[in-house]
Amino acid sequence: MQLTGAEIIIECLLEQGVDTVFGYPGGAILNVYDALYRYSDKINHVLTSHEQGASHAADGYARATGKVGVCLATSGPGATNLVTGIATACMDSVPMVAITCNVGTSLLGKDSFQEVDIAGIVMPVTKHSYIVKDVTKLADTIRKAFAIAKTGRPGPVLVDVPKDVTAAKCEYIRHCITAVEPKTDTIRKEDMDTAVRMIKEAEKPFIFVGGGAVIANASEEVRKLAHRIQAPVCDSLMGKGAFSGEDELYTGPVGMHGTKTSNYAMCECDLLITLGARFSDRVTGNTKTFAPKAKILQIDVDAAEINKNITVDAAVIGDLKEVLKGILEVLPAKEHPQWVEHIESLKEKYPLNYDHSQLTGPYIIEKLYELTGGDAIVSTDVGQHQMWAAQYFKFKEPRTFLTSGGLGTMGYGLGAAIGAKMGCPDKTVINIAGDGCFRMNMNEIATAVRCKKPLLQVILNNHVLGMVRQWQTLFYEQRYSQTVLNDQVDFVKVSEAMGAKAIRVTKIEEVEPAIREALSADGPVVLDCWIDQDLSVYPMVPAGANLDDVFDEEDIKKNEQSV
Repeated sequence: MQLTGAEIIIECLLEQGVDTVFGYPGGAILNVYDALYRYSDKINHVLTSHEQGASHAADGYARATGKVGVCLATSGPGATNLVTGIATACMDSVPMVAITCNVGTSLLGKDSFQEVDIAGIVMPVTKHSYIVKDVTKLADTIRKAFAIAKTGRPGPVLVDVPKDVTAAKCEYIRHCITAVEPKTDTIRKEDMDTAVRMIKEAEKPFIFVGGGAVIANASEEVRKLAHRIQAPVCDSLMGKGAFSGEDELYTGPVGMHGTKTSNYAMCECDLLITLGARFSDRVTGNTKTFAPKAKILQIDVDAAEINKNITVDAAVIGDLKEVLKGILEVLPAKEHPQWVEHIESLKEKYPLNYDHSQLTGPYIIEKLYELTGGDAIVSTDVGQHQMWAAQYFKFKEPRTFLTSGGLGTMGYGLGAAIGAKMGCPDKTVINIAGDGCFRMNMNEIATAVRCKKPLLQVILNNHVLGMVRQWQTLFYEQRYSQTVLNDQVDFVKVSEAMGAKAIRVTKIEEVEPAIREALSADGPVVLDCWIDQDLSVYPMVPAGANLDDVFDEEDIKKNEQSV
């Protein structure tokens, strides 16, 4: 049948099983939006307040559901406003297809109104980018984009379509899309044999879980491995939920703001089993002294990650779930009672702790966990609140912690929460933000209200840029350059003006009633929680230091007393 390019775009989305897209219209993409109008009974379009919000929403939708997220934007600034969200998705391996429309083909390269080479701009932060100048190639290009986005190590793909191509007609034949098979052709028997031998020989095995375990849907295999060999388990930000935070073998996050138990275990283990993690600098600290007593086994779908940041002793390349299934088929059970007992003693000696005499971020997050039973999707922005969420909310399942781990994007969380709620409407969805992050994209509260779905936005409001201020306190002799937000912005009034219910919380006793009220509401609720500006996130490892240089407030007090 003969269809316009715009109609072909929509039909291709339907081929892929897309039911929700996020975007913002404009002149160059008008034909696509006109087609969407006629397909509104098949595809739900969420109009965000800003294109960046659309890209974060598509990202959150993808992380929460495991499907490919889709966002739309017009040419020029509409397209460039997607770039931060695309880069965020790229760094965290999130499957996303961004569809933009450009000026007509005859106007390309002439500095036309709202023209920009978006395919060129996003090249470093996508798996692939296309500009389609021939309507007969449009359908196949979109199909390729989805296949690339979700194959192997997932990531974002951009398809740019000139406006005249969206108006042109050609023959369209619907395709049945086959499921993407896990990557197994790179799994070598000799690598598997080596991995099994190393695990058998280890007396102090330690498992480090990254985002690849979530992407591969390998949480059950990770759990079986840990209990088969009695190995303690830590995680990265991206790996949270792949191994339950309530499990007895869990030691907490590792790295710059990891627990002392995880950081000390990393320094003491004799085998580090790394599952779908890329050895970020925030995890490793000083790479020359990372896991100094351990042989390192890395399992990852992306061969480029092997020996990139940390030199490993052995690796298996391939889909993590399939690799672990193969290992579990031949790996005998082995107990390590002395090692597990030692880890338990570290947990008892170095528990996470905070000041219970005042309202704090950790207290609020613990209350969120308690009152939801841990059954919620939690998104965050970036900063102190992000670290507290990773430390104090015990994520039990994968795809329940949505955060910008690689790029560290302030303003990410609210859009991601909206996307998650649209993809998982029956789940409780909470976004935790600092006041500095919230003000970056707080206009998306209007989007949340327009969607008419319950969503809880928690602001840990310390009236400063908390994480930057913490570094200024520790390393810059308290020179608080441009980190104090002492203006008159009232988040309660702003939120109410956009149609949301808003509650200010300033005392410990106000927290539980406010959360209960918010969780029972039938629409978005904003909790503006005022906490002290000098609260800090501990434990902490200074940038580039050894993981066993980890310190907390008690260590600081001891050092001050000894001076």
